[in-house]
Order: sequence, then structure tokens, then C-alpha cells
Amino acid sequence: MGFINMNKKGSFVLVTTLFLLGFFLINHFPYGGNSSAIKSVEIAGQSIKVELAITNAERELGLSGRSGLKEDEGMLFVFPQPGNYPFWMKDMNFPIDIIWISEEGKIVYLKKDARPQSYPGIFGPDEQVKYVLEVVSGFSDKFNLKVGDRVQFTY
Repeated sequence: MGFINMNKKGSFVLVTTLFLLGFFLINHFPYGGNSSAIKSVEIAGQSIKVELAITNAERELGLSGRSGLKEDEGMLFVFPQPGNYPFWMKDMNFPIDIIWISEEGKIVYLKKDARPQSYPGIFGPDEQVKYVLEVVSGFSDKFNLKVGDRVQFTY
């Protein structure tokens, strides 16, 4: 048996503890960053360049009045706190898939192929969410999205 220097052992324990704590916080709270700096969403191995809807005015307008989206584009609605946020298709000109995402970054609800003709109907989960992603219709089926899938944001 060799001599153990308590100062080195204590330093090792402290560094290891801090590393594990940092790893836990990064993986448990991956969205603690600045939401207004999100550039893209990684979902089902696909990168979606997102336009952010952060203010009330931006969220109310959404994709209304536009002619379409490309497969690698979307709109990410960022809410100030988790809540129940139903969506409708008011003034929409094309169908979309709508994906509700928890604060922890998991898909909690999908509305596939939401069509403009569905207005004034509303869609949404019973669970609270912090983010909603709108993408081109058919994206969810093409990439086999399902409730529970993880979503990552790129800043």
C-alpha cells in the first residue's frame, strides 16, 4: 500500500464531483440558454433552420399569410414559461405538422398535416410545453417522429 496524500485525493473528489454536476445540469436542463439565440432544431437526425416567434405579436402571426416552407425550415414558438398552448390554422395557406415540445426537450404531442380548412378548430396537448415547432406537412411521417423523441437546439 502506498501513501495517499489527502490534498490530492480531496482535489480529485472535488473535480470529479464538479464534472458530474456539470454533466447532469447540461443534460437535464439543456434549454437553459438564451432562447432568442436558437438557430436550428435537431430532430430525428435532421437539422431544421428555424425562424423564432418569441414576442406575442410574432407568435400571433406565426406562418399566417405565407406561401410555404422548405423541408429544412420551420418556425419555433418560444413561450416565456411552460403552459398549455393550443394552435389553430387562421390565415394559413398550406398544411403543416405541428410539434409540441416540453421544457426538457421531449416531444409531447404531434399534429400531423394540420390543414388551413381546419380553422377555427384548435390543436394541442393536455400537457404543458415551452416550445412549439411548425414544419412542412409530412415531415413527421417521413422521419418517423413520435411522442417522447428528443429535440436539441443549436445556438
